[in-house]
Amino acid sequence: MKRILIVKVTSLGDIVETLPVVADLRRAFPSAKIDWAADAAFADIIRWNPGVDRVLSAPLRKFKKARSWNDLKEIGASIGELRAEKYDVIVDIHGVYKSAIIAFIARGRRRYGYLNQDLGERGAAFAYNARFGPRPLTDAWRGMRVSVADALGYRLEDPPDFNIRLPAPTRELNIPRDARIAMLFHATSADVKKWPQSHWGEVGRWLTARGYSIALPWGTEREQDEARAIAALVPGATVLPKLSVVECAHWIQASELVVGADTGLVHLAHALQRRTVMLFAATSREHFGVNDPGRSVSIGEEGAPPDVPQVLAAIESVTNSPQKPVPHSAESGATVR
Repeated sequence: MKRILIVKVTSLGDIVETLPVVADLRRAFPSAKIDWAADAAFADIIRWNPGVDRVLSAPLRKFKKARSWNDLKEIGASIGELRAEKYDVIVDIHGVYKSAIIAFIARGRRRYGYLNQDLGERGAAFAYNARFGPRPLTDAWRGMRVSVADALGYRLEDPPDFNIRLPAPTRELNIPRDARIAMLFHATSADVKKWPQSHWGEVGRWLTARGYSIALPWGTEREQDEARAIAALVPGATVLPKLSVVECAHWIQASELVVGADTGLVHLAHALQRRTVMLFAATSREHFGVNDPGRSVSIGEEGAPPDVPQVLAAIESVTNSPQKPVPHSAESGATVR
């Protein structure tokens, strides 16, 4: 096996949870070149993994929103770049039309995709000349790893290796180095995933009483207003300035605890091996949650969000366990396995 293409296009949490596939392939095929095709919005996150040789990206989301001619030209250029190499195998572990089109356009002898019943969009089946086995009875993240391992004939090794190396921030982030930071990710992509502000206030006050410094990130003006409302309920809480994804990753890396809704940045906290509690209210915890006993736990369920006592118990379950060592270099970024 000389060259492999991974196709996983979006979104932040899915991209993060796919990173262990790279380490799996590296162990199985040490000399192979591994490329990854994704939406340009998430390309930098893939570049944080030194196991990826080339990231192929196009502004698909951006073009869908703005219909810009420049974005269309970038997409056209990306097609040429995609076809510049011939792959021994292409693994589409996304399974929707846009990922199938990428897999079909790329030059490769074998194009693997999910069985029809496991595809996110059944029409994607046109792109494949080989299929993964039936979806394994496990969460979505391990399921991707199992599917690729079974198809390419190697043995899966645990635990998952995210192999993230953060680039140095381009500005001073003023992260307090002597504080026990707890980041509360209250913002979500959909209102049905939200947890009540009063609940966040209770959790924030409980953590403050135990010596934590509460940090509240946000991404939009509405989320900033929500962060300020929660901060008003938690004396001493800090509403952070607007951060890029890599800047937020550095704040996560410096934190002792992350509590948040089902969002990509909380998946990133799990990948960065922070003590993490993920709250579910509108999606499947069993399918999309994070779990690393003693470090990460998911609670709640679709239609049944957790209450405050459940969240506090979950926090205690991850904070009362001995912390596993995580190598960190403040000057050159963080390497996490």
